[in-house]
Amino acid sequence: MTRKLFGTDGVRGTANTWPMTAEIALRIGAAAGRYFRNDGSNGHRVVIGKDTRLSGYMFENALVAGLTSTGMNALLLGPVPTPAVGLLTHSMRADVGIMISASHNPHHDNGIKFFGPDGFKLSDEAEAEIEAIVAGEIEPAKLANIGRAKRVDDGRFRYAERVKATFPQGRRLDGLKVVIDCANGAAYRVAPEVLWELGATVIPVGVSPDGTNINQNCGSTAPRHAAARVLEEGADLGICLDGDADRVMIIDETGQIADGDQLMALMAGRWAAEDRLRGGTLVATVMSNLGLERFMTARGLTLERTQVGDRYVVEAMRRGGWNLGGEQSGHIVMTDYATTGDGLLAGLQFLAAMIETGKPASALVRQFERVPQLLQNVRYAPGQDPLDAASVKTAISEAEGLLNGKGRLLIRRSGTEPLIRVMAECEDDALLAQVVEGIVAEVQAVA
Repeated sequence: MTRKLFGTDGVRGTANTWPMTAEIALRIGAAAGRYFRNDGSNGHRVVIGKDTRLSGYMFENALVAGLTSTGMNALLLGPVPTPAVGLLTHSMRADVGIMISASHNPHHDNGIKFFGPDGFKLSDEAEAEIEAIVAGEIEPAKLANIGRAKRVDDGRFRYAERVKATFPQGRRLDGLKVVIDCANGAAYRVAPEVLWELGATVIPVGVSPDGTNINQNCGSTAPRHAAARVLEEGADLGICLDGDADRVMIIDETGQIADGDQLMALMAGRWAAEDRLRGGTLVATVMSNLGLERFMTARGLTLERTQVGDRYVVEAMRRGGWNLGGEQSGHIVMTDYATTGDGLLAGLQFLAAMIETGKPASALVRQFERVPQLLQNVRYAPGQDPLDAASVKTAISEAEGLLNGKGRLLIRRSGTEPLIRVMAECEDDALLAQVVEGIVAEVQAVA
């Protein structure tokens, strides 16, 4: 069936606008309850977390109403990072986990992400089945089988202990000054706590959520403020998370920002040297820089590419038996430790590299020379499809001809917003600008 509700990372949109309405959330909850409680027995449970968006209260209540109406017992974690939901879904033996978050999007958006009982995000097929149930008649549970809801007060602490356990035994962060930008999001309490408990001097940024300031001029999508604090405080490192803390950007002591590609290169190289990189393979998406691919090839390692979305990275990792993957945007997935991207965990791994090598962050954040890459986003009206326009197809074909043998072109629709993403890589800066701007102009003309 054609999916209308689910995108590349669950259901997402503007709060109180279809599909992110309380009514649809209630039906999604009921459909998920029916899907996961398909044997009709009691004792089924769902773990629910959220970030700090004002609309999170509304969606939490709507989902709980739908889930309990079909007999699911809901365990409410409150504000916790997305990876905490994956972890606790599995450890608490739940049938399903739900994270209420729109990740790096502004506060007026929200979303619903699902995790299976193994703690991994649901497959496209499972989401399609839930969507089909939403569209049909949903049978409620019998009166005696209606579910219950309960607050779980220690979910944040359980996650903190698990994350700290991934840090090398016997190592501490004493003497290191760390700026941690939590994007006024889900990790605003747990991330500074973890760093402080490991011994760091912590300078918190973006830790005053008010329901509307999540990701606002802070976090992994706007790291400049944190970079300025690194310089102002003379910090050794800056760690920038996004609203649900499954992404990270690293800032070195000079204020330079390193994206997910550089972090993956650092970790792949270290893990390969320690014989920890399974299959000698790193999994990344089509958006990762060509320089990362050259880095891997030069070391006799393999870069496996997937479509955009950390869920697809994880699916490829599980199929291939690989244990390291991620996205340029900062999702870093280490299946030895977690079931999904975890920004705080990745930040700790970077700090471990600093301690074990004795090198400053600036010596670790530049693992390879990036091939010049240009990405522009073009917003279009919902219901339109600019990529179907003949003029756009012609512009793309001409650009591919110009880049043939010289670079790479990627055109795709965003799975979370009405955007066309136009990305190209080429050593020739003038040609790079020419092909991207030409396609963008044609998309804008019909958007």
